[in-house]
Amino acid sequence: MNIILLSGGSGKRLWPLSNDIRSKQFIKLFKDDNGNYESMVQRVYRQITTVNPMVKVTVATSKNQVSVIKSQLGEKINICVEPSRRDTFPAILLAAAYIHYELGIGVEECIAVCPVDPYVDNDYYKCVGELENLVEAGTANLTLMGIKPTYPSDKYGYIIPDCAEKTSLVQSFKEKPDVKTAEKYLERHALWNAGVFAFKLGYLLDKAHDIVDFTDYRDLYAKYDDLPKISFDYAVVEKEPSIQVVRYEGEWKDVGTWNMMSEVMADAAKGKAIMDNTCINTNIVNELNLPIICMGLKNMVIAASVDGILISDKEASGRMKPYVEKLDNEAMFAEKSWGTYRVIDVKDDSMTIKVILNNGQHMSYHSHENRNEVWIVVSGKGKAVVDGMEQILRTGDVLTIAKGCKHTVIAESKLELVEVQMGKISVDDKEKFTLDTYL
Repeated sequence: MNIILLSGGSGKRLWPLSNDIRSKQFIKLFKDDNGNYESMVQRVYRQITTVNPMVKVTVATSKNQVSVIKSQLGEKINICVEPSRRDTFPAILLAAAYIHYELGIGVEECIAVCPVDPYVDNDYYKCVGELENLVEAGTANLTLMGIKPTYPSDKYGYIIPDCAEKTSLVQSFKEKPDVKTAEKYLERHALWNAGVFAFKLGYLLDKAHDIVDFTDYRDLYAKYDDLPKISFDYAVVEKEPSIQVVRYEGEWKDVGTWNMMSEVMADAAKGKAIMDNTCINTNIVNELNLPIICMGLKNMVIAASVDGILISDKEASGRMKPYVEKLDNEAMFAEKSWGTYRVIDVKDDSMTIKVILNNGQHMSYHSHENRNEVWIVVSGKGKAVVDGMEQILRTGDVLTIAKGCKHTVIAESKLELVEVQMGKISVDDKEKFTLDTYL
């Protein structure tokens, strides 16, 4: 079985911890069985591979999330990178083409598509595994998994089945209703549409060729920017007459807002935070190196990072997206495949950054045409390569990089640096080169 994990999102609803680079699925607010903090994508991947160690996982994502995915899931994870954001149908199609043409998976193989951000227990992925048997039986072209509702919600779309059995044919799909309409749907045994689909690989490729003219994955990739922006639901599901749905009745939570996230995060407070004994139903996440003290708060969430500070009533936090969209500041923190960077100070012609490289990792070998850099080694050891010349780095060393020089840092232990950029600062001012000779 192959699973496509859809990892997207604009990072607006869990601001200031999330941004365009670090979406909500990468924030480490949960804990694994050993008590270590883990992110949503790490939790989901751990659950999938625990339930079925033989399953093959491909993550469909945008290019600005590749580094953090490799950092959190490892370099060997299969990643299908979207050249641009085109909604779920193009993303799933590109991933399916990647699985077939690049990974060599046959057209009879079962493909399950899952979002990367539900909070569930392992039974959820056992149910996803059950979809494979139904797909192989061929009783329907599409097999969906629907969530048994716990209340008449106006936040989710609904699947109307033809009976209350665990597996049934689908009568229709309904958009997000008002609460009274949702109550009527529940009387018809309706299910929340959780965005989980399963099908034979060849089914989707055949469907796609009716919509898009392409020969293989690389051809589709080259044409990707011209594909229509359309959801998988509209492009495929709502036009397919042969659909069945499997009823899932276990734990399922959509943690898309701080209000929902606070219900499942491992600790009421993370980071330097103190609450007095009069605080009720309040959560704090503090990524700053400054203490936060809260007194007498009720039903509140406080989140602080280098991107900003949120202080909100929990229920109101679900309405923050339009306010965050008014901000135009760049992401000040990012997790990369080699470690992390955190912006400390920004001026018109300079930027100061704290960089941490993990043991054995390195940056790309690159140059900048419009800025000079100074690196100060705070702790750890490693080596720098500047225009082909190697230099040992130890605590206290200072390295100056002139504009135009090719350079990188290679960590021989966890390496902590302060980097000062001076000149015309731009994320586009970067040219990469091959580093293999120096590794």
